[in-house]
Amino acid sequence: MQPVTLATRPVYEVSMGKILIIDDDQSFLDFLGGYIERYYPLFQVQTCTNPVLALKSIQKELDLLIVDLEMPNMDGNKIIKYAIEVGVSKGRIILISSHDADYLHDHFPMGTCLAVLNKYEAGQKAVLDMILTSLQKKIAG
Repeated sequence: MQPVTLATRPVYEVSMGKILIIDDDQSFLDFLGGYIERYYPLFQVQTCTNPVLALKSIQKELDLLIVDLEMPNMDGNKIIKYAIEVGVSKGRIILISSHDADYLHDHFPMGTCLAVLNKYEAGQKAVLDMILTSLQKKIAG
């Protein structure tokens, strides 16, 4: 029997999930994008601070779209509507905001998107982690 070497070992291609994060706060984008890349390595993360320029990156093949509600030129609500029009499932969109969770749930009822999260509340990070863990398991097969 021939020994397995790097040259003879079968290569398995791992599919990468695609996440797009749109937020005008560069430091938050750096934090969240870096966090996802570090702890959820099966995701390819793209970030954008300009919501208008981000429109060209919104495609129905996205595994997850994370959008800030409050941004100049175009708010997150308009981006969500555009994303749905181009075929992104509501179940793959997360709206983040500095507003408290009660405000977000009042203005974005269940079914508007996958989740609405306050981006500065520690408890909301646990919800994001559950979503990312679930998606990563699906990608890993």
